[in-house]
Amino acid sequence: MYVLTIDQRGSSTDVDRVPGFLAELAGLSTAGRFERSVGDEVQGVVERPEEVVEIALHALRSGRWYVGIGVGPVDLPLPASPREGSGPAFVAARLAVERAKSAAAHVPLAVVSGGLRRGGAAPSPEDSAGATACANAEAVLRLIGRLVQDRTTAQWKVVDVLRAVQQGHTGTHGTQKIAARKLGITEQSVSRALLRSGWQEEWAARPAAALLLELADGVITGTDAGTGTGTDAGTGAAAGRTREAPSSNTEGDR
Repeated sequence: MYVLTIDQRGSSTDVDRVPGFLAELAGLSTAGRFERSVGDEVQGVVERPEEVVEIALHALRSGRWYVGIGVGPVDLPLPASPREGSGPAFVAARLAVERAKSAAAHVPLAVVSGGLRRGGAAPSPEDSAGATACANAEAVLRLIGRLVQDRTTAQWKVVDVLRAVQQGHTGTHGTQKIAARKLGITEQSVSRALLRSGWQEEWAARPAAALLLELADGVITGTDAGTGTGTDAGTGAAAGRTREAPSSNTEGDR
């Protein structure tokens, strides 16, 4: 299970962006429940690792949020409100968002392993298999996050239009031509924008990030989801569940 604690950056000098952010999150997770936890902070529980990736990158895009991801067990049954939730993943998410704040000059995201110690919830030891697995997921998410953060407004305009076209288009052939027509620019301009934006690299790496999150959860909880044994890496459900990366043929798809 994954608990996300996302805190607004510079909230003391900015407007309250939580209501709008919650509305955006409602469209990014099929089952995740998010709500304001305290102040300008949002918290939610997500089951699918690919949705964790989607939400984390969406938050990083604006540059207005610190993203903390706690991985591990939660106390069941889950309450109606995430604010009332408990368990190791909640503790880990709290530590993760604080670590993300210390990385604000880079990519403000952290992934922390939640475990049990002396009968209570506590982050996993730094040298544990769970902590190592979370560090691997964090590293990949930060690399992708850097691409997302560095993307210019003009590049995002092209990316957003292409994503919208591909979501409503059977197959990927000709989607860049359609996007170019909608934007009123040449197909070559679309291709150049996608190349410079790191669009292809982002979507190639998203499934890897989701798989690493699922592997981490399997290691921490001792389940076989995505790992085969709960402790050994392997091919898992995340690889099959992760949405297919959109086409980004930078040579044009005439």
